[in-house]
Order: sequence, then C-alpha cells, then structure tokens
Amino acid sequence: MKKRCLGTSDLYVSEIGLGCMSLGKEEPKARSILDEAIDLGINFLDTADLYDYGLNEEFVGKAIKHRRQNIILATKVGNRWEKGKEGWYWDPSKKYIKEAVKNSLKRLQTDYIDLYQLHGGTIDDPIEETIEAFEELKKEGVIRYYGISSIRPNVIKEYLNKSNIVSIMMQYSLLDRRPEEWFDLIEQHNVSVIARGPLAKGLLTERPLELANDQIKNDGYLSYTYAELKNVRQQLEKAFPNFTKTEIALKYVLSQSIVGAAIPGASNIDQLRENVQAAQAKAFTHDEIHKLKTITKANVYTNHRDA
Repeated sequence: MKKRCLGTSDLYVSEIGLGCMSLGKEEPKARSILDEAIDLGINFLDTADLYDYGLNEEFVGKAIKHRRQNIILATKVGNRWEKGKEGWYWDPSKKYIKEAVKNSLKRLQTDYIDLYQLHGGTIDDPIEETIEAFEELKKEGVIRYYGISSIRPNVIKEYLNKSNIVSIMMQYSLLDRRPEEWFDLIEQHNVSVIARGPLAKGLLTERPLELANDQIKNDGYLSYTYAELKNVRQQLEKAFPNFTKTEIALKYVLSQSIVGAAIPGASNIDQLRENVQAAQAKAFTHDEIHKLKTITKANVYTNHRDA
C-alpha cells in the first residue's frame, strides 16, 4: 500500500489506516481484524486511552508486540477516567498528560508512541501548558511526534501558531467537507490532516440507505436531510458507475494532498478488506473531483470560530 509522510515528521503511514475504536470488546475478533489489517499492508493504527477504558489499547498492544518496529502507533490523551468508574472529564493539564502516557505505554506494551494526540480541546484550555507536556515527552523519547484531534477552528489555529504538531485529526468525508475551508492554512504550516469518518457512518458505502438508523432517517446527517442523502447517493451512482461508493469516498479524501491518511473503522474483516481494496482504485481526475464537489455541499464550521 502507498505511504504518505505526516507533516514534517519521518512517519510514513499507509494511506489507509485503521481507526481502532470499532474493534469491540471481544479480544479474538479484535485481534483477527488487527492481524488482517497488518497483513493487508496497513501500518498505521489509531487508538485512544478512552476507547473501552483502556481495553482497546490493550488489544492493540498485544497485536503489535512482536512487530512493533513495523507499526506507526497513534493514541490519544485528555479524557480523564478512572478504572471501574463510568464517565470521564476533560483534563489537558501537563500533570495529567505525563501521568496518562505511562498508563498508555503499559497497556500498549511499548516504550514509545509514534504519534501522541490531544483528544479534543477548547480555546479555554491551558494550551501553552499542554504543548509543554508534549514537548517534554518528545525530549524524553517517550513520544516521537504529537498532534491534535479537533474540528474547532479556533483551537486548530492556536496549535498551528504555537506548537510543533505534525497532524490534525478531523472528521472529513464527501458529506462533511467542513475541513476544506482550513486546508490552505494547515498546509502553510506543513501539517497533515488525518481523516476520520471518511465513510460518513457507512452512508458512503454499498450498505443500503434504508438500513440507516432512525436518527438519520428522522434528522439526516449534518446538513443533509434523509431525502438529500438519498439524492446524493443516486447522483454518485449515476456519475461514477464504475466506482463503488466506498471507492468514491476514500479516493476523494485521498485526492487531497494535505491528507496523510484516511482511517475508517472496521468492525469485521469484510469491511476492512473492502476499505483496503477501495484505496487501490484509480485516482480521480481534476474534472471528476470538481464533479464530486458539485454533487455535495461545501459546508463549513459555524461554531468555535474567531469573533
């Protein structure tokens, strides 16, 4: 599988990574998906300490223990929780980050993390303190690089201006084009985008729209009504008869040079294989990309912007 470099780092990640959140709580099934992903050429695994309260990191750690050097391992921090207790709260403090990383390393059975990401963030956070924590962890050799996972423009701009992040994880798909407004600014800082949710909760796959949950049927998805979703899918089928919807979705996201990787989740091996195969489809031409943009909405973020 083709690889791309994240920002100014020396992390070369597979174009399709694996978002591990959907692996589930059954270890044999999770391990089979992780093993298959690596066998298919995926070297970029993204987890978080919050996923199933550490269990997800444990599964990933066991799966990569004997081949750690071949994996680009990413995890996240900031949502504080205690074992045995429900719920969590936001804590981007330096003290907590430096405590949490030790627990992640233990669960992941490794002595370093390739990409450590802040799992959210607000403009009211002690941002300088948070950055200081990441920079110290880099100097200590505990992490190689750091990034943020955020869709808040005001937070993104702060980290672009004040930190050495190499990546920003953002929800990005043909049905959620809000990040595109910020691509030029992000690119000016030599930072990569990691695209989560590129299949838009399965709306951009071969799964029949009629099987969508009641919330989507009643409320739609982001700025799309259910009727609009149906119309978009029909237009995609008509305009691109030689592509599956999964191919269209992933190749569109990957057509953006700023995107370092797309990280769809997979709750079974069939989904995983479909995602990897879709990445092998031919690249879109400039005209085809323009057509895709005319079919979908150029929606933008309305909240968390500068006044």
